[in-house]
Amino acid sequence: MSAPVLLWFRRDLRLADNPALEAAVENGAPVVPVFVWSPEDDGRWAPGAASRAYLARSLTALDANLRARHARLVVRQGRSEDVLPRLATELRAAAVYGNRRHEPAAAAADLRVGEPLASLGIPFRQSEAALLSDPGSVRTRGGGPFQVFTPFWRSCLARLRVPAPRPAPPGWASPRHWPASVPIADLPLLPAHLWAERMLSHWSPGEAGAFARLRAFCAGPLSSYAQGRDLPGVDGVSRLSPHLHIGEIGPRQIWHAVTDWQNLGPDGKVGAAEAFLRELGWREFAHHVLHHFPATDEHPLRRAFGKFPWSRSRAGLRAWRRGQTGYPLVDAGMRELWATGFMHNRVRMVVASFLVKHLLVPWQEGARWFWDTLVD
Repeated sequence: MSAPVLLWFRRDLRLADNPALEAAVENGAPVVPVFVWSPEDDGRWAPGAASRAYLARSLTALDANLRARHARLVVRQGRSEDVLPRLATELRAAAVYGNRRHEPAAAAADLRVGEPLASLGIPFRQSEAALLSDPGSVRTRGGGPFQVFTPFWRSCLARLRVPAPRPAPPGWASPRHWPASVPIADLPLLPAHLWAERMLSHWSPGEAGAFARLRAFCAGPLSSYAQGRDLPGVDGVSRLSPHLHIGEIGPRQIWHAVTDWQNLGPDGKVGAAEAFLRELGWREFAHHVLHHFPATDEHPLRRAFGKFPWSRSRAGLRAWRRGQTGYPLVDAGMRELWATGFMHNRVRMVVASFLVKHLLVPWQEGARWFWDTLVD
């Protein structure tokens, strides 16, 4: 039997439309899927509590999906740049396959993994799966990066050609002997208290859950999305963001599902589809801005705002976190966040604006709370 190849899963926990999986299978060698719990790969923004709890369930679903294809997920813990070369050496792997991540810390982690693999003579082959367009490909007429969404999205649409998503490979070769694996339950992902159980009861982590959510959205809320997305009391949004964040579904799959829905119906569907696809555009824009301006995860894009006279009081921040500000819409949103790990998009803007513009609390404080409590 030929030497195996490693397939490195990260924020791409799916089998369908997974370019790295497809490339590994095309190699013809036995494929060893691996996930490494290495929060250091995300630098200052390691996964928060809600995201970790969701990840635990998603990994379990991915492992079950792989086992249905006579494979399994090998789980290891440690720094990726140490674990992957060591596992590749242990298995005498011919190559390591993975999908590229574009966040600055994750991209740096890719380089740290690639160097020791190269020194061992093991190729590290990366594919694109997370975005509709590469962050370096969309530029202003002057050649610089966009800093405003509308011209950015207009430029994207003018050149964007989204390939059709591909189904999961029906099967592939497996190694004769599987390497040791850390039980998913042993990873420091699920907290010991009941909050995580209650929060996760609102979700169906895994690739099957993602596709069920997409089908339900296209069959219902999508038709009135242009109006429904502005009404927090209406079930008018997709709730696909956790699935997209962890990679249980990819942007190409969502794009084609929505455009197919649009093309099969009356002209009235165009506005709803365009409004929703524009939200995928905002996701693209956020990734592109962070790629070109990596300090914006902690510092304002416009330097002048770094001197803003913020309040030093912590009382307002505590009341905001607990949903006890006395402003009903703000408090409802913050309590929804704590109970479900989610908040309606319009309410996110309201509570964020309230924190920054009314309470004068630095936006970084709100970002850290969102990061810890949002599943997406």
